[in-house]
Amino acid sequence: MRYIFLEIIVPLLAFLFLRSILRSIFGSSNNGSSSNTPRQSSAPAQPTVIAGGELMKDPVCGTYVSTVGSVSQKVDGQVMYFCSTECRDKYRAA
Repeated sequence: MRYIFLEIIVPLLAFLFLRSILRSIFGSSNNGSSSNTPRQSSAPAQPTVIAGGELMKDPVCGTYVSTVGSVSQKVDGQVMYFCSTECRDKYRAA
C-alpha cells in the first residue's frame, strides 16, 4: 500500500498541481485560447434584433418580424415584411 502511495499517487498529485499552476500563469485552456477571451465560433454572426415596431408575419417562412428591423418590399401597393433577404428573394421568385 505504501508503494502505491509513494510511487503513483504522490507524482500524480504533483503533476496535477503543477499543471494547475502553469495554466493559471499562462492562461491556456483545452482549445489553446486564453481563458479571459471569448471563444470564437465558426458559425456566422446572427443579425442584431431591433426592438420596437409592429409585428408582421413573413409570408414565406411564417416568422413574425418587427416592422422596424425587417426587410420590406412594396408589392401591389402593400408593404410586405420579411425576416431576411433570402425570404424576400424567394417571395419575388414565386
